[in-house]
Amino acid sequence: MKKTKIALGLALAVQAAIAGAQAWPEKPIRLVIGFPPGGGADAVARPVAEALSRELGQPVIVENKPGAGTTIAAGMVAGAAPDGYTLFMNNSSAYGSLQVIYKDFKYGGKDFTPITRWTTAPLLVAVSNELGVDNVAQLVAKAKAEPGKLNYASSGMGGGTHLPGLLFTKRAGVDIVHIPYKGGAAALQGIVAGETQISFATPPSVLPLAKAGRLKVIAVTTAERSPMFPELPSVAEGGVKDYEYSFSFGLFGPAGLPEPIVNRLFEASRKVLADPALRAKLEGSGNGPAPSESPAEFKRWVEADGAAQRELTLASGVGN
Repeated sequence: MKKTKIALGLALAVQAAIAGAQAWPEKPIRLVIGFPPGGGADAVARPVAEALSRELGQPVIVENKPGAGTTIAAGMVAGAAPDGYTLFMNNSSAYGSLQVIYKDFKYGGKDFTPITRWTTAPLLVAVSNELGVDNVAQLVAKAKAEPGKLNYASSGMGGGTHLPGLLFTKRAGVDIVHIPYKGGAAALQGIVAGETQISFATPPSVLPLAKAGRLKVIAVTTAERSPMFPELPSVAEGGVKDYEYSFSFGLFGPAGLPEPIVNRLFEASRKVLADPALRAKLEGSGNGPAPSESPAEFKRWVEADGAAQRELTLASGVGN
C-alpha cells in the first residue's frame, strides 16, 4: 500500500510538471548575460529578447551580470530552478575555457541545457591609431620586433575576445601581453586611452569608435572575408596561416529544463530570427542570425567548440 502511494505521488508530480511546462510561460522570463550593458552582447540579447517577448506573450527581461569571465552569470543560471524562467545567453565558454582558467568554477556542460544558437559573427582586429600599423602583416612584424612590449585588451579572462588573442599569438608566433578588462566596451576604451594597442573585438563594440576615427580596424578573424565587412581582409590573408575564429551567441537553460519548454524556446527563436526586421537589426550590428537545426545539433556544436576552446587555452599555458 505504501509503495502504491509513493508511485501515485510520483506519477502526479510528473503530470504536474508536464502540465506546468505546457502552460509555460505564465510570468516574465529573465535572460542573464555575463557582460556589461552597452557591449556586443547587448546588441544581440536586447533585440532578440524584445522579439521573443512578443512571440511568447511574456516579457523577456535582459539582466546584465558581468564579471569573472561570465562565471558569475553562468553560476547564477546553473543554480536556478529548471522552470524556464531563468535563461542564459552565452557562447560555449562554459563548456571549455572557463574550467581551465577559473579553478573555482565548478560548472560545466552537464549543468546547462543547450537550446539554440542565435547568432554568429566575425571579430574585428582593432588597433590603436598610435601603433603605426595598417594591416596584419605590419602588426606581426612590429610584434616580432618588440616581443612582450605590445598588449591586447579583452573583455576578461576566458571570454570570447580573449581566446582569439591567444590563437593569434600561437599562429603568428608572437609575444603579445593580455590585458583583461571588465567588458568589451571597457577594453576598447583602453585602446582609445592609450593603455593598450590591440583588441579582437565584437563589431557592435568597435564600429562606432572606428567610424569616429578613434582607432583602426584592420582585419576580420574569420577564415575568409566576411560578407558583412567585404572591405576587410582576413587575418589569414595577412599571412597568419590557419587562423580562424568566429564568435557565436546562443541560448541555454539550467540542466533538466523540460523538453516542452526547450522546444517552445527553440521554435520561438527560429521564428523571430527569420523576421526580416530583426535580421536587419542584427546584421546592422555585425551579427549574422544563425539558428541551430535542433537543440541536439546545438548541443553537439557547443560541446565540440568548447573542447576546441579548452585545447587552445591549455596549449597557451593559461591555467596550467
